[in-house]
Amino acid sequence: MAAWDERGVTADPGRVHTEGRIVRAILEDARQQVADLFGVRPRQVILTSGGTESANAAVWGVLHPGPGTVACAPVEHSAVRDASARSGPVETIAVDRLGRIEVGAVEEALARCRAHHGAAAALVHCQWANHEVGTVQPVAGVVELCRRQGVPVHVDAAAAAGHLPCDLGALDADLVSVSAHKLGGPTGVGALIVRRGVRIEPFVVGGEQERARRAGLEHVSGAIGFGAAASVLSAPGALDDEAAAARRQTDRLARAATAVAGVDRFGDPVDRLPHLVCLGIDGVEAEPVLLGLDQDGVAAHSGSSCSSETLEPSPVLEAMGVDAERSLRLSVGWSTTESDIDAFEASFGRVVDGLRALRT
Repeated sequence: MAAWDERGVTADPGRVHTEGRIVRAILEDARQQVADLFGVRPRQVILTSGGTESANAAVWGVLHPGPGTVACAPVEHSAVRDASARSGPVETIAVDRLGRIEVGAVEEALARCRAHHGAAAALVHCQWANHEVGTVQPVAGVVELCRRQGVPVHVDAAAAAGHLPCDLGALDADLVSVSAHKLGGPTGVGALIVRRGVRIEPFVVGGEQERARRAGLEHVSGAIGFGAAASVLSAPGALDDEAAAARRQTDRLARAATAVAGVDRFGDPVDRLPHLVCLGIDGVEAEPVLLGLDQDGVAAHSGSSCSSETLEPSPVLEAMGVDAERSLRLSVGWSTTESDIDAFEASFGRVVDGLRALRT
């Protein structure tokens, strides 16, 4: 690291000159830190620009030149759903009212693939945990089923990584996508983690970087931040401590919110991401609630982070069979304090009651 301090990280790690070799060593140290967090080998880690690219790369890598049938639940992230829909037929995996994918539902979807399309599915998606309501999925069971049936499986772990233990070496899924900023690292960097022995076509071409699996000059400073965050979370007890603190805070948020009449909690309240809670608010649309909270210094958002910009109903909540028009998503992080929770408790009921009063 002394060489990094003296020379910076602006050199191309693909060059053989001294500066290039120094930066290559720094980049590979960061890759090792990411690999250590997830229990895999460094060569399994393909650095990308984030979870969205990783999910697209997984779909492209398996289906190119395609087409092929994909089995995918409507609660998957839009990056997964849209990349799959663009690549061929999609067989829907059903979910329950908690947003959970059952292993039996995956098995039924695979059977429909053979019946409807005359061939086995080319790829199955199963998120580790839902990015909107927090429900944890039975990823190990889905991976085991797909392995028995000889179908590749992609796990979107972007929402879970850094919040739940994610031993990808033990899971042994074919492809897993993660994003650095979801676990405290910088934006603009992530990884696609590939099972040993799996070969995929590169999504981004035009160079031999990442062992010819993803072209383009590596985002070295982003990788350093990714590795640093992964290293912090790899320390003994760090992940458990952070998850326990987050769960206490989101439990407080949920209790305060559901104490208001007509407010329900969506998703599994127990087997869930520790840092996230999703609410349904009867009789009030989400946007004015967000604006009212924002005026009190409380930042929240409605639906998933991607669907909120379109002002369309959440496809996740629609698939669960609950009101997709009036959802509020709250999340906490390492910097969240108890006074932040106090501010929400003081604001939420007053904002909701005030908006309901305007309607009458």
